[in-house]
Amino acid sequence: MRRLLAVVLLIAGLPAVAADKVRYCDYPVYPPVSWSDGRQVRGLAPTVVRELFARLGYEVEIVVLGNWKRCLLDAAQGRVDVVLAYDSDQRDLGMRFSREPVMREEVAVFVNRLRPVHFERLDDLANYRGGLLFGESYGQAFDRFVARHQNIEWVSSSRQNFGKLIRGRIDFVVQERRTGQLFVENLPGAGDIVALPQALSVDYLRVAVSRRSPLSAHMADIDRQLRGMAERGEIERWLEQSEVTYRDMIRLPANAP
Repeated sequence: MRRLLAVVLLIAGLPAVAADKVRYCDYPVYPPVSWSDGRQVRGLAPTVVRELFARLGYEVEIVVLGNWKRCLLDAAQGRVDVVLAYDSDQRDLGMRFSREPVMREEVAVFVNRLRPVHFERLDDLANYRGGLLFGESYGQAFDRFVARHQNIEWVSSSRQNFGKLIRGRIDFVVQERRTGQLFVENLPGAGDIVALPQALSVDYLRVAVSRRSPLSAHMADIDRQLRGMAERGEIERWLEQSEVTYRDMIRLPANAP
């Protein structure tokens, strides 16, 4: 009996084997931040999320939905716990954002150089037709511009967006510079697609936690872990690895294992 009691006490003193789960929503069309290789979501974003929450004692479940707007809606309504996103007043209503950024992003205007676009300031784009993915936001000024001019066509994939730009159905695409350049490198027919040198804006990708999630009470812990990752150079290293992995993947033959 004493031996049985000792075993029970020993087991009771052990940490739980099953970690609490975090539901992370991703729309993997933004290499090297996130993309799908057909089997799993890859890139900087899922790597940061998995590492971040593993260090806080959580297991991460990745949820992939049909477009970015669905991810944001599910986070705001508490159906998922976490997304990686830019901060905005509207998103603040449903999510809490980390103070520590995951990465700095320069947002660029991509055009077809066969049909030049004059762009020095945001209002110049009012004279043209643009393309965005559902749910994308590039700052309050840009959001107000889009609402005022109604000159944006919304689609669910970058391939659609840049395909329309190649064919002349739209005049510009707004996209993170790094992601857009990676995407068009091997896109058939995209030889004339270029990013204008002047940035539309500079923003910071952050960990966004649903206000309806218990995780929202632990933003200080999230910020502490993110700060440590940045100071140790982990995030920069993961970003570089993601770029290399993505380029290697798209250069493989279609039937490669």
